[in-house]
Parts: sequence; C-alpha cells; structure tokens
Amino acid sequence: MKVAVLDITGKDTGRKVELSKEVFGIEPNDHAIYLDVKQYLANQRQGTHKAKERAEIAGSTRKIKKQKGTGTARAGSIKSGVFRGGGRMFGPRPRNYSFKLNKNLKRLARKSALSIQAKDSNLVVIEDFNFETPKTKEFVNVLKALELDSKKSLFVLGNEGNANVYLSSRNLKGSKVVNATGINTYNVLHASKVVIAESSLEGIESNLSK
Repeated sequence: MKVAVLDITGKDTGRKVELSKEVFGIEPNDHAIYLDVKQYLANQRQGTHKAKERAEIAGSTRKIKKQKGTGTARAGSIKSGVFRGGGRMFGPRPRNYSFKLNKNLKRLARKSALSIQAKDSNLVVIEDFNFETPKTKEFVNVLKALELDSKKSLFVLGNEGNANVYLSSRNLKGSKVVNATGINTYNVLHASKVVIAESSLEGIESNLSK
C-alpha cells in the first residue's frame, strides 16, 4: 500500500511511501481490539473509591429495641445499613482494576487498529517537522493546513527531537502527540485521523512486526 507524503502545509511532496501489509493491511481482529481497549480504560481507573461500612460508622452500639414483641424486624445496631446514616452494605473498596495481556495479542490489536484506519483512508503521512520553541499557535497552524482543526487527531512522531511539538500540543484537547513506541489501540481508534511522521514508520513497523 502506497501513501503520498505531505508537508506540514498540507501539500503533496510528490513522494510516496510503502506501508507494510503486515502492519497496515491485516484482517482486523475485533476481540483483540476489545481486550486491548478494555485494558487501557481499566488502567485509567484510580480505584480509590471507598464507602464506610458499619464497622467504620460513628454511632451508639446500644441495642436500639428489644428483640421480640415489637411486631417489626429485630434490629441490633443503629449503624446497620438498613437505617439512614448507617454503613453501606457491600460498598466499594480500593482496588486495582488493571489486568495483563500478552504481547502478541497487544501487537495484533494495534495492527488491527492501524489497518482499520488505513482501510478507511484515515492515515496521513507527513514529512518530519519540529518547532524552534514550544508554541501552540504553530501547532494549530499545522492542524489547519491538514484540515484537522475541528477533528480529533493523533500525531505519531519519531522517537527523538520532538519535544517542542509535544509541548505545543498539550493545550489542545482534540489532538494527541505520541512517539512511535507510544501508540495504543484506544488512541488510534479514538482519532478521526492518524498523522504519521515519515521517520516513525520504520519504528512502528519494527515494533509491531516482531
């Protein structure tokens, strides 16, 4: 699969690059995508939720009424969850939501995500670029030139020399900048367009072709 290389002004440079079929042209595996996205979202959860149970509620330990003869259910503590102000029954406790997936499955999921975007013509390859200083305005100009200012986008850059581009994009909610080793299935599929720097293609293909 050949894709035209654009510059940061959105113009065709006249060059084309060959995308590996092993990474950008496979039959997508929906279940692998589901598991990888599920793991990513699970890892975002802090797991710090906590509700007080009856043992943690401040209150009297006196038996609130006699056991028999009242015609109602027996009750031994005002801290019981059946009463207002009592402890929460089976409430949430701090926990870790993360789980493990093997590397081959994660590679398959990411290749599937990239293949879906490539099939839908949502992949854009651009020349390598950088800014002299971090400036959000310059990154916005790149987005406008590529007609991505009103769309969600993922920029995949080379592994070195892109700190200013990353810093320039941090204030923009709709755009995300990662390096070749930082892509994940969720971010690839969440973006309307995936913009790949020319120098990062080799890194993406070598990482996912193992």
